[in-house]
Amino acid sequence: RQQRKVRKLWGLVVCHHTIPRFVPFPLRYACEFLLQVFSIQLNKEVELEAQAKEKHILRTQTLLCDMLLRDAPIGIFTQSPNVTDLVKCHGAALYYKNQFWLLGTTPSESQIKDIVAWLLEYHDGSTGLSTDSLAEAGYPGASALGDAVCGMAAIKITSKDFMFWFRSHTAKEI
Repeated sequence: RQQRKVRKLWGLVVCHHTIPRFVPFPLRYACEFLLQVFSIQLNKEVELEAQAKEKHILRTQTLLCDMLLRDAPIGIFTQSPNVTDLVKCHGAALYYKNQFWLLGTTPSESQIKDIVAWLLEYHDGSTGLSTDSLAEAGYPGASALGDAVCGMAAIKITSKDFMFWFRSHTAKEI
């Protein structure tokens, strides 16, 4: 798979002088060359960081898959690493065989039951749901969740069992 190169301005180097000053071409060219070398080095550092993150995610996925094979879905909530190490979220919940396992910031058990009922009624044909805002997705109990829970990803494990990831409300600046 080929990734697109993202060309984004990170910063700008500007040189000022108190009076107009002529800067000879060799000096301007040397400065431009140094900045190009710096840019290449910075891009390499960013690539290395992205590779390290991807390697960590793949390692975590492998460990979680091993846990799933040994301990149904419960192990990925009760052991380390757990599902919150894989997905950037504030909390996660497992509703499995009418029992709950909660990690981090989540709705209450009764609120999760309401979310499950809503998913089964309005999204029964799908294997899951992902939304930045439960209110915008049409969940009627979204206001009762407050700012602690806003976005959610849910996957259906069986016809009545679900796994959830939750994110809290995040203000955006435009």
